[in-house]
Amino acid sequence: MLIIFRLQPTLQQLNYLLNHLIEEILSGVKCINKVTSLLLALVLCFSFVGCKSKTESIATYKMYDSSSVYGITHNGSSSNVEMFAKDLCVVGTDDLGTSAVNSQVAGAAGAFNLTDKSVVYAQSIHEKMYPASTTKIMTAYIACLYGDLDEFYTVSANAVKQDSDSSIINLKEGDVISLRDLLYGLMLRSGNDAAIAIAEGMYGDVEKFVAKMNETAKSLGATNTNFVTPNGLHDENHYTTVYDMYLILNAAMQNEAFYTIFSASKYTASYTSGGSNKTAEWSTTNQYTTGKITTPSGFTVIGGKTGTTGAAGYCLVLLSENEEHDKIISIVFNADCRSNLYLLMNEILSNYCL
Repeated sequence: MLIIFRLQPTLQQLNYLLNHLIEEILSGVKCINKVTSLLLALVLCFSFVGCKSKTESIATYKMYDSSSVYGITHNGSSSNVEMFAKDLCVVGTDDLGTSAVNSQVAGAAGAFNLTDKSVVYAQSIHEKMYPASTTKIMTAYIACLYGDLDEFYTVSANAVKQDSDSSIINLKEGDVISLRDLLYGLMLRSGNDAAIAIAEGMYGDVEKFVAKMNETAKSLGATNTNFVTPNGLHDENHYTTVYDMYLILNAAMQNEAFYTIFSASKYTASYTSGGSNKTAEWSTTNQYTTGKITTPSGFTVIGGKTGTTGAAGYCLVLLSENEEHDKIISIVFNADCRSNLYLLMNEILSNYCL
């Protein structure tokens, strides 16, 4: 029989209805109309129930809320509500394609087709890795987002205080140089002194700059990333993942100034040192661009950032374009040597990115 309660049933009545429905189904009743009626009654009851319990204060994550509601991104007053994952390559935790390449030579790697929003190669892409100087991708992005590239900074003693084997652009204390020139020195020559000069020039000290790096990383969804320095020199608490680095570069390349600097192969800087005008010429450390490594057939390298420390191994973050004009972000972290870094990168591009 069909049991109908008032439009706002008690919990006891709902419980009775549910039990009755279950009994009808389990007893093997063949009458479709009866079961359908019971289902309809149940739906009607729930449609008009006004829940008064304490659970009504628990907010659930709404599918179509913008990510700004949850502190992931920030929208201006005129912004439209957007899904966080829109226009992103989304992948699970399983590896993809590792059996067809020499994946054993690196700790993690990935390739992401930005045109069709697909992950075409995945090797431990969510595992925490030390990024070394590929960190400077985020450093440059922060500078391009929040800095005035034509502003001049005075280089501090702290900025030039680097280890003897550190990658630098040979800044001297008291040098006066523009943020734009510092960024080219940062990305082309991987200047650790340039990274500190940028951080201090923009925010007064390194810690505040790094806080902005971490804040921005989280806003991009790079939640498995933590930066300690703007240059990537080793620290146990300084780490990222292949997927997080993809998120960071994917966002950074939308910035015109960043894209111009990232895709440059050489640059001539002009600055003041010791009261005299100086120039410096810098070229990229990316061996595809220098011609030391042959780019795989069918690809054009747009830009890249290398990184190397004892703990991080050999790292490369690359932006390229295939012959179909699909843009590809490909990343290799923790390769065991430089030649194997480029070997694996070539295999990933040739096998999965054409």
